Amino acid sequence: MISAGEFRNGASFEMDGSVFQVIEFQHVKPGKGAAFVRTKLRNVMSGAVVEKTFRPNEKMPKAHVDRKNMQYLYNDGELFYFMDQETFEQTPLTSDQLGDALKFVKENELVLILSYKGNVFGVEPPTFVELAVTATEPGVKGDTATNVQKPATLETGAEIMVPLFVNEGDVIRIDTRTGEYMERV
Repeated sequence: MISAGEFRNGASFEMDGSVFQVIEFQHVKPGKGAAFVRTKLRNVMSGAVVEKTFRPNEKMPKAHVDRKNMQYLYNDGELFYFMDQETFEQTPLTSDQLGDALKFVKENELVLILSYKGNVFGVEPPTFVELAVTATEPGVKGDTATNVQKPATLETGAEIMVPLFVNEGDVIRIDTRTGEYMERV
């Protein structure tokens, strides 16, 4: 059992016959009245996102989510293929199952495939990835007084904001949880 006061991002639990994963949570202690937990939850099977509030002492049964290391191989336009590192079995997934989880993942990288009772519902990329910048505007010399950023396109096609000193061809480290630039490698 997990209480609402113990919610963290990524926590999974069963409620109303479905499995939900916490996307966002916020503990709220108003001046008057009892505290409560405001959450944004994703139904892992349907993908629907709902907002719900709980009392901190409300308890729900924990859902056991299987996490398996798999290698992202390629996509053929409709399906994305992943290979089990132990059995070499390939698993195709649709873009609906993935969401935007692969926007920072190159082919042949390891990811975690999330499943519940054999049904795959998501992919967890590595926390930090190193990608090359394929397109960005050159920085204006002398414009360093503030923390100015510019858009950059990465080798996976994702766009993020980077500092002015980053140029095309540079390899940078990105935090996949937030999609933010961390450092130049």
